[in-house]
This record gives sequence, structure tokens and C-alpha cells, in this order.
Amino acid sequence: MRDVLSHSLRHAVPDVVPDVVPDIGREVGREVGRPSLRALVPALALACMAAAVATSATAAAAPPTSLPKQDLGTLRAQAGEFLLAHAATLPGKASVSVGEPDPRLQLTACAAPQFSLAPGARAFGKTSVIARCGAPVAWSVYLKATVTLITPYVSSAVALAQGQQPVESDLVMKEADLAALPAGVLTDLAQAKQRSLRVPVAAGMPLTGAMLRREPVVQPGQVVRLLAQGTGFAISAEGRALTGGAEGERVRARTAGGQIVSGTAQADGVLALHY
Repeated sequence: MRDVLSHSLRHAVPDVVPDVVPDIGREVGREVGRPSLRALVPALALACMAAAVATSATAAAAPPTSLPKQDLGTLRAQAGEFLLAHAATLPGKASVSVGEPDPRLQLTACAAPQFSLAPGARAFGKTSVIARCGAPVAWSVYLKATVTLITPYVSSAVALAQGQQPVESDLVMKEADLAALPAGVLTDLAQAKQRSLRVPVAAGMPLTGAMLRREPVVQPGQVVRLLAQGTGFAISAEGRALTGGAEGERVRARTAGGQIVSGTAQADGVLALHY
């Protein structure tokens, strides 16, 4: 300890303290020509201050501890899980492929990144996902992906004419990637029931909702049965339809007494009245 203090005194205040430091442990001040202990106090204070400044400068120069980086492979896997969850709401069997992020990305690790579809992106086919982090450092990144959704769909088994109402033997179920099928494709044979074709359809074509129209079950001027039901009662009367409509559509009719009523068209010319 004495040697360290002597070294500090020599370098910190060389013009103030004579080369008597090695004798500091002796009875300072009794020998002729040597400074007293009181005279050494300012020099000691300066030496301590110099040592403190040097320690502080060394600490300031030390680089801060860097935050851990986000594992890009984990981010890809999480984006894939997000897309699979979305595809689970659609008919068919889904598989997901997420593209490799730019390897130059230096993202701070995020404990719980949030995912969403990019604006205008679909949940199937070629799509984009946004991954976002709020803390400890906010960032966002786009990830490209492909969702393959093998879906059953309704196809024509034979050529069908415009205005024809397909029956079950006219149709067949097939499977294909939903992204390769036209928008609004039918995925169940029941969706074509009681529908007629607006356009001719070649054999092997997928059927869409836009190709079909519902056949009316009530025609204007047709005599209909008006049915009113409630808790504990049911009233039926005859009327005449003023408008036509397919099953489930709203139709207006006139009662025998001249009153105008409206109801939902049902099979066999029945109108379920609205109140």
C-alpha cells in the first residue's frame, strides 16, 4: 500500500512533494529539511482525486452490454403458426412455407412478437405477414409466405346448358389448391341445389356462385298460402303474390281482404309472414 501511494504522489504532484515518499511511514517532520504531515495533506488529496478521475474515465470508455438478437428461424416458425391458424377457418388441408428473412437483419430479441396479414393480403396463396415487436426495441418486418390449401370444390361432370338446373349426377367433387380456383367456387354440392345456370358450362369446369341463380318458388300473380305463427297459435289464409322470389327471399302479397303483407318465400308457395 505504501509503495502504491508513493507512486501516485510522485506522478500526481511531482513539483510539490519531494522525493521523500519512501519515508512517509516514519516520523515525518522530525528530520531537518523534510515536510510535515500537514504539508503532505494537499498532495494526498490531489493524488486521490487523480486516481478517481482515471477510474471514472476507464468505466466510461467500457462499451455497454449489447441486447440479444432475434433468432430469424424462430420468427419464421411463429409466422407459419399464425398462417396455419388463419387457414384453419377455411375448407381444406393447409400447408405453409415462409420465406427466408434478409440475413442482414439485426433485430433485437422479442419475447412475444405480434403477427398480422399485410394490408390486402389473403390467408391463402402467395401472401405477406407483418411481424411486430414493441419492447425492448420496437421493430417490424415483412415476411413473404405461401399457403397451399387443398380444397374440395364442385365441378361439372358434363357440359351444362344455360338455364339448366343441375342435378347431382351432373356434378362431381374434386380437389385443388384454393389459390388456383376462381373466386366464389362452390365447396359443397348442396350449394348448387335448386339453382339454375346463368351461363353455359363446359365439362370439368369449377362452379361458382356467380354462375348460378336461385329458382323462384313464388311467381308474381301466383296464389300463395299466407302463414302466420306465434307462441301457441298458427293462422293460415290464402293470398296472391305481388312479387316473385326464390326460397328465403322477401315477397309481397295481397290478402283476400285487400291488405298488403310481406313474408319469406318457402317451398310449395308458402309465405311466412313478417310483423
